[in-house]
Amino acid sequence: MLTLRDIIAGTEGQLILKDSSLPMDTSVVTSVCIDSRQCEPGSLFVALPGERYDGHDFVDCAVRNGATAVLADSEKVSKALDANAPVVISVPDALVALQNLAHFWRRSHNVDVIGITGSLGKTTAKELIATVLGRRFSVLKNEGNLNTEYGLPLTLLRLEPHHQMAVMEMGGAYRMGEIAELAAIAEPRIGVITTVAPVHLERMGTIEAIAENKSELISSLPGDGVAILNNDNPYVRSMRSKARCSVIMYGTSSDCDIWADEIESFGLEGIGFRLQWGGGSHPFRVRLLGRHNVYTALMAAAVGLVEGLSAPDIEEGMASFEVKGRLAIRKGILGTTLIDDTYNASPDSMVAALDLLSETPGRHIAVLSDMLELGDYEVEGHRRVGCRAARGVDRLILCGPLCRTVRQAAVDSGMPEDRVMHCEDKSEVIAYLKSVIQRGDYILFKGSRGMAMEEVVKEVLDTN
Repeated sequence: MLTLRDIIAGTEGQLILKDSSLPMDTSVVTSVCIDSRQCEPGSLFVALPGERYDGHDFVDCAVRNGATAVLADSEKVSKALDANAPVVISVPDALVALQNLAHFWRRSHNVDVIGITGSLGKTTAKELIATVLGRRFSVLKNEGNLNTEYGLPLTLLRLEPHHQMAVMEMGGAYRMGEIAELAAIAEPRIGVITTVAPVHLERMGTIEAIAENKSELISSLPGDGVAILNNDNPYVRSMRSKARCSVIMYGTSSDCDIWADEIESFGLEGIGFRLQWGGGSHPFRVRLLGRHNVYTALMAAAVGLVEGLSAPDIEEGMASFEVKGRLAIRKGILGTTLIDDTYNASPDSMVAALDLLSETPGRHIAVLSDMLELGDYEVEGHRRVGCRAARGVDRLILCGPLCRTVRQAAVDSGMPEDRVMHCEDKSEVIAYLKSVIQRGDYILFKGSRGMAMEEVVKEVLDTN
């Protein structure tokens, strides 16, 4: 646990007010919060200014909830003093101070950090890698989506002496240098890239810029580190030239260092494959949904092998994995099965979800909405989804203006027009879906976060 002296050393902040009953070396901070509502006795509240809210305006709430100390911008430190916080630490920039403190704390622990980034699949990869490593080691990982410039530091500040591994998902979709900054804080020895795809193109401009952004993790690895790269993705494959360390290429062909063959999908029961590496092979089964998740399994296996785990260790870790991703399987009305993948969407993830739907039994219905932030790839991305939906989907229900392109592409690819319905809003989607559902249907729901397709899912859930 952090002491007050640690906080001063890590932030180089100025101690303005200190309760004399709180000695520097023995007074500990049991948690670090940026949300005043989550503070409790023993918390350090970091007052971060944001686009909508300024944490300095909530210092009084943090103190009422028991915060022991407040980290505040020097220009706004008066708000912390007015709230009568037991300890106030003044810094030029609270976010930078939080990051510096996390770096200080990470360096205070003998822990091997694994960094993970990519356009898709980061969270599932993090969860599976942490599960596999957990067979032998004490592992810390990001909770939820704490993978940002403030989320990653908050995670690192949870490090305790017993931790041996830290599996850190790293975001990065807004600007160049973002992942390099996260890597500078976490100092990963192992870097894993999932894939590069046209996600957040509206922010980054080109897929080449996205690849450059993700490659910052590989450039940041030390000479004794290991880069684990997706050989089947050309943008990731090219990152090999960025590495100053050992490289392990994974994929589905024998020219990789570690690869999978005999890949088989068992629908909603998971996937099986044969893992090949170093002249040996081993059969695996994991409860990951869809053939595309063989890459997730390969990443986890590669990290496990680097960290000295045996094939049985890795297999046991994968077998014990419980899917905790954003995709959820739910019971629907009339005995239907709902594949709820409404958290977000991109062309690659849409196609992967449609692949999974086609691997299930029964009649298949896809309820899809617009994919946002695709920039110049908007039309091509939606056409690609429409072409894939025409194969293996019995009925296609669409919502959103961009999905008109999906509809046309599906029809152009041979899907009968009476099997494709474009709706003007979610209420029309709900009414139409309820009119065509049949017992035993498998129904996929997917769209960008801004389309809120979870509202449709709620209307066809079996609540009994």
